[in-house]
Amino acid sequence: MKESRRSWLKGAGQMVAASTIGGLAVAASRDAVHATSKPENPTDIPWSYKKLDPDTVGERGYGSYYKGGCCFGAFDAIVGELQREVGAPYTAIPTSMMVYGEGGVAGNSTLCGALNGAAAAMFLVTGGLAKEKKGPAFALIRELFSWYEQEPLPDFRPAKPKFEIRPSVARVPLCHVSVSAWCKATGSKAFSPERAERCGWLTASVAKHAVELLNAQADGKFKAAHTLPAAAATCRTCHDQGSALENTRASMECGGCHFTGRQEHSKL
Repeated sequence: MKESRRSWLKGAGQMVAASTIGGLAVAASRDAVHATSKPENPTDIPWSYKKLDPDTVGERGYGSYYKGGCCFGAFDAIVGELQREVGAPYTAIPTSMMVYGEGGVAGNSTLCGALNGAAAAMFLVTGGLAKEKKGPAFALIRELFSWYEQEPLPDFRPAKPKFEIRPSVARVPLCHVSVSAWCKATGSKAFSPERAERCGWLTASVAKHAVELLNAQADGKFKAAHTLPAAAATCRTCHDQGSALENTRASMECGGCHFTGRQEHSKL
């Protein structure tokens, strides 16, 4: 009887020990997974960047445009590729959150959605939480915007386009003006499938160029290639900070929206 009881207690003790060791192993394994999949503080930016292939990003941007619009398309093209190439913390971001920016924010035709999405992605890589630590983000984003305003776009042709698209110069980063300028240059309608295709190409162009700028920054070779147009600089002598009027904070080309001739200016 005593021997039987001793055997039972011995067996029970071995089971408890095995269970404890197994539990510790599971807990250790779980903690190891969390340690490799979660950053120490995911709110701290900038995040690690790995140079991306611009053409791959452009092609993804075109496809993503048809899934969720221009803002999502540009953001998903960049961040989606970083999710694939880098992993965490980018994998914690639902890129679908950027669908709101379609058509200049919920179709309101304000800031071009492709610029909106690309700028958000660029800030994750190059920005900072505090104003004094914003890093190179603002310089990169301003260059992207100036490029968008001054260059004939789109300049990226997808592998399997639905239509052939002619470029135009937007002059400002606003969806409404950009679309209108393209419609005027091509004779296409604003709600036509050709215009939708144009915005798909444009989304791809913006995402591709954003990555080209990020790659240049990663190599220590970034240098702004576009400056404020002379006419806009002249306008700012009266309207910008420290001027007689100081009634604007614009840093884009004025003539895209406003009359710039002296006679028309006097009527404003």
